[in-house]
Amino acid sequence: MDTTLDAQVMNDRIKLPFIFDANQMLKEYLELKLNDFEYYNVIQLRAPAHIVDPSLPSPPPATDYADGSWTDWLDTDEMHASLYIKSIINSFKEITTVTLVRLLRLAPHSEVKEHTDPTLGLEVEKSVIRLTIPILQSKDVVFYLNDKSVDMQPGECWYLKLTDAHRVVNSGTTERVNLTIDMVPNENLRMLINESL
Repeated sequence: MDTTLDAQVMNDRIKLPFIFDANQMLKEYLELKLNDFEYYNVIQLRAPAHIVDPSLPSPPPATDYADGSWTDWLDTDEMHASLYIKSIINSFKEITTVTLVRLLRLAPHSEVKEHTDPTLGLEVEKSVIRLTIPILQSKDVVFYLNDKSVDMQPGECWYLKLTDAHRVVNSGTTERVNLTIDMVPNENLRMLINESL
């Protein structure tokens, strides 16, 4: 038995020691009143500064966009309207630099095809990582990472190694909603993740 391979697979998903109020996050999400969508919808809560405030100049072209340093980042009006979610994001800002923050909605009877995100892993030298907090989830939603399901419950906070192959299947009749938070993996964050193994 290859224990090294088992350890690598196990470490592709790490539950962090936080539990957030999924009901309060769901309430704030519902108050944002999404526009029409087909199967997948995104609400940006933190985005590049020139997108949030069009009066700001666009950043110059960059040779590498992976770590988010190519631009400044600002909270959106939707973030300012979501006080509990904003408090969660502010708690992570105390640990490291937070870049992109989004609410991701997947419609019933929909799927996200298998793919990889080449810059979203702790092992990538210049990158951000993404933490995922499920808000609305049912037994009919399955997140597959390396062909194994990840049992994420509402309010939990997960680091997933998204440089590996992953996909999402929602075979149920209700939507799935996650909060995703991209951040720079500094020493404090790496220590938090490693201590959660």
